[in-house]
Order: sequence, then C-alpha cells, then structure tokens
Amino acid sequence: MTPEELRGRLATFATEVEKFSRPALARIETRDVALQLRRSATSTAANHRAAGRARSHAEFTSKIGIALEEADETLYWLEHLNNCGLATADSLLSLLTEARELVAILTTSTQTARRRRRG
Repeated sequence: MTPEELRGRLATFATEVEKFSRPALARIETRDVALQLRRSATSTAANHRAAGRARSHAEFTSKIGIALEEADETLYWLEHLNNCGLATADSLLSLLTEARELVAILTTSTQTARRRRRG
C-alpha cells in the first residue's frame, strides 16, 4: 500500500466514524465516548498526513507514532461501545475490522521508521 493509498483509507475511515457517531452524540450515555471516538479517528488521519510533510526522519517517526497511538485509541473506543452494548454489533463490525487493520499497518510503519532511524 502506498502512502497516498493509506492517507485516503485513513480519511475515509475518519469520515465513516463521523457518520457512525452522529446518533451517539444525541444520547447522554454515549456522547462523551462519541466525541472521543471522533477526535481520535480524525487525529489518526491528520497525523499521518502531517508525517508526509515531515522535515526530518525524526519528525516523521514521531508523527507516525502519534497516528498509531490515535488509531489504537479509536479501536479502544469502538471496542468499549461494543462491550458496553452501547452500539449494535452490526453497525460496529466494519469499523472494528478497519480499525484493527489500520493499527496493524501503522504498527508496521512505526517499527520500520524506528529501525531506519537507527540505521
């Protein structure tokens, strides 16, 4: 997967999370989680995009690491909604699958960047 393809995939994921979370914003028991979920999903995409504009390898590695942290947080919030029964499994299935795949991709990217930094 090219960086541009991943950038598009992350942007699409953030958009899908935004759509998914809209109804949850109206419910008091899911509002805070929905806001956190939206923030982490959009931050994943934004930090990956920023990594592409990095001025140094160290800055690139840092931004990719932040993108990974945010993707993992997004996965946590999706799992939390599922575990608490605050969203239906059907509506979460594709987002959970995509979040797990994105975490795996960004984990590999982060490991590669760190390895290349060392030399």
